[in-house]
Amino acid sequence: MSQSVANAALKIIPLGGLHEIGKNTCVFEYNDEIILLDAGLAFPTDGMHGVNIVLPDMTYLRQNRDKIQGMIVTHGHEDHIGGIAFHLKQFDIPVIYGPRLAMALLQGKLEEAGVADRTEIRTVRPRDMVRLGKNFLVEYIRNTHSIADSFSVAIHTPIGVIIHTGDFKFDFTPVDGECFDIQRLAEHGEKGVLCLISDSTNSEVPGHTPSERSVFPNLDRAFSQAAGRIIFTTFASSVHRLNMALELAQKYGRVVSVLGRSMLNVIAHARQLGYIHCPDNLFVPLHMIHKYPDHQVMYLTTGSQGEPLSALTRISKGEHNKIKIREGDTVILSAHPIPGNTIAVVNMIDRLMMQGAKVIYGREQGIHVSGHACQEDQKLMLALTKPKFFLPVHGEHRMLVKHAQTAQSMGIPPENMVIIDNGDVVELTRDSLRVVDKVPAGIELMDRGGLVKAHVLQERQQLAEEGIITVAVAVGSDGSLKAAPEIHLRGVVTPIEPPAWQAWVHATVDTALSDRWSEYARNGEVDWAGIKAHLERELVRLVRRELQGNATVLLLLQPIEVESSPTATTGIRRRRSTASLVS
Repeated sequence: MSQSVANAALKIIPLGGLHEIGKNTCVFEYNDEIILLDAGLAFPTDGMHGVNIVLPDMTYLRQNRDKIQGMIVTHGHEDHIGGIAFHLKQFDIPVIYGPRLAMALLQGKLEEAGVADRTEIRTVRPRDMVRLGKNFLVEYIRNTHSIADSFSVAIHTPIGVIIHTGDFKFDFTPVDGECFDIQRLAEHGEKGVLCLISDSTNSEVPGHTPSERSVFPNLDRAFSQAAGRIIFTTFASSVHRLNMALELAQKYGRVVSVLGRSMLNVIAHARQLGYIHCPDNLFVPLHMIHKYPDHQVMYLTTGSQGEPLSALTRISKGEHNKIKIREGDTVILSAHPIPGNTIAVVNMIDRLMMQGAKVIYGREQGIHVSGHACQEDQKLMLALTKPKFFLPVHGEHRMLVKHAQTAQSMGIPPENMVIIDNGDVVELTRDSLRVVDKVPAGIELMDRGGLVKAHVLQERQQLAEEGIITVAVAVGSDGSLKAAPEIHLRGVVTPIEPPAWQAWVHATVDTALSDRWSEYARNGEVDWAGIKAHLERELVRLVRRELQGNATVLLLLQPIEVESSPTATTGIRRRRSTASLVS
């Protein structure tokens, strides 16, 4: 063994997925080469007004873009591939390897974002080996998860083999017949695994995660008891669950109409790749499904998480233009709320029930199982791979701690594992695992217009919490008010009557102009920007004093020139400048 390899270190840098659920993104760095493993997104919390998606801060990769050799993708869930299109607008990724279904979904995202030419997509199959740079050889190992075509990976590096589980569970009766390649894991365990990086999502849950196939009898019962229309919702990417729902629709003689762009997209790709099997005539366009009696109809829809713009949420609010809930409808909610979505989901269920629908939901119904390993599955992963070092990932802090405790019970010494956070630089050598540095690892917020800066979000939060006061003022070039100020309050709670506000604002503006006008009007020139800033400061003081709050004050200043000619008939004319309205 050369001295350089003996002393070499691999850097493992998670940029997302730690102390949280979502935006799973991990960097592996050896010498001057970087590879990425997944690049997901998360969804906004209630305080992120107007934000559509949440991404990890990619400053480190922007700064080291020349080192990037490529990306490996484990599966096609949004929290693993949803950020890639956004990142490609900031830096190139030479090649992206991944499963066929994930790559089909990703290709559409890249084309829509206009960045398909900034990378090359290559598909992989079980046990395929791909090389990235000089230092990384990656092997794809079939695993089982809630989406079809999912993988763990064995990353061969100069210092040893690192196994990253990706999202996984051990499903011994998978819906698609694609079993976890346990043999290959065991072979790596026998040869020697330097470090195991493992999914911690269900580390607090004892026992084994049930098979996806175990929900079929309970779904069958729900279908058999439904007298009217069925509205079925689950995660759009849960291909196995969609396959079972479509199988049951055929069994009970129902045609299917699909609602939601993501659902349509996944079903189309899954059918093309052979993960969903059903005849074309099972599907009926939404505008034609009214021709069928209720007991022959099923809607397959997005909205299992109560997303505001999803089809099911709009149906529950009576806002969908084609579907209205009526007595006899059965809504099957085949998913559990992701942390943070519970209130939206239960409110949606309430609205559906109040309109007469029977809603089947909850753990006791047995119509949903997790796609993540519980404690006994995590123990099996540790027993098969026999790692020297252990790194729990993909979960909130308590989940990581619990997973580490499970690893200790399996014989991993405490000093051979670390609990890390996003941005921690973990240095792995043949003999040690430790945190040595920190890189930027905050969040980047996106709305339909692009990146939402921190100050913009703060302004939105202030508007939502305190409201806005708009004041329109017309000021002559002689410093006089040419009309009474107009004031409008939006979202502001105050016991003060509008006439009192009008009087206070009028007096405040009048006093501010008379006291300071000479500072801003000199040698025939008026500093209108300075006047506006001065008036805004005085109005903010007024609002804070009278409201004891921080409502946003928006001043619209209309400069009006006063003619100096003694022959002028009106004495007033508006400025013709395009900058006449200072806002």
